[in-house]
Amino acid sequence: MLHTVNKSPFDRNSLESCLKQSKDGSAILFIEDGVYGALANTKYSDMVKEAMKSRKMYALFPDIEARGMQDKVIDGIKMIDYEGFVDLVVEKNAVQSWL
Repeated sequence: MLHTVNKSPFDRNSLESCLKQSKDGSAILFIEDGVYGALANTKYSDMVKEAMKSRKMYALFPDIEARGMQDKVIDGIKMIDYEGFVDLVVEKNAVQSWL
């Protein structure tokens, strides 16, 4: 399953809910303000790094770039473009959006 997180973890608990409910082998994609969850050295970084042991993490690069965060993303989170986003949706059998 592909999980998309589009809200900042500093505003909502979408990221925490996603990480608790998603299963091993799932993919998680940070989009829109959800990309703040991909930032290194925040109170959410360790939680994301732990989840990366069993889930693949992606961030939409145009959203990262729009916020000037290119050099601040947790190592191991793969940057993808819109084409990569479409590829993930096609690859996975279902998409869960965390609002």
